[in-house]
Amino acid sequence: MFWTLPTIMTWTRIVAIPLIVGVFYLPLAEPMRNLIATVMFIVFAATDWLDGYLARKLNQTSAFGAFLDPVADKFLVCASLLVLVHLNRADVFVALIIIGREIAISALREWMAQIGASKSVAVHMIGKVKTTVQMVAIPFLLYDRRLFGVIDTGWWGQWLIWISAVLTIWSMVYYLQKAIPEIRARAK
Repeated sequence: MFWTLPTIMTWTRIVAIPLIVGVFYLPLAEPMRNLIATVMFIVFAATDWLDGYLARKLNQTSAFGAFLDPVADKFLVCASLLVLVHLNRADVFVALIIIGREIAISALREWMAQIGASKSVAVHMIGKVKTTVQMVAIPFLLYDRRLFGVIDTGWWGQWLIWISAVLTIWSMVYYLQKAIPEIRARAK
């Protein structure tokens, strides 16, 4: 199940990272770099939904795909956040909150899986809302222009990325609360 269509789509999110970063080093005008990076992010982020759909539809789900999918998502989000910090479009504090939470919760899930308690930290709605807000904020901040001459994506992106940071903390607290009974039981 290493080279199924859904897994290949997941790999494209990882391959996309240097491409999105590289756009900002092209000798193009800033509005064109912003547009290209935004479109690339949206297209590659959409593969997250599509690869899961195809895996279920084509009966090509696998343990490797289940492992790689969230890793690819986290790589794409973290790399994009670092680009945005570099471009002074996102606060480093927001990036630290989001990236730190991703590392902490990934480690927590790994540990909980090792002790046979992964269901207690299964994905919850608050995590999905957090991800959705991030996936809207990041392209808004990458674009950093008026959309349709009306929507100030930079302004909205700033609000959304801060909302995402709050949701990130909230979701981390939620997952930690779910894990504490198992942690206490194992600490005895």
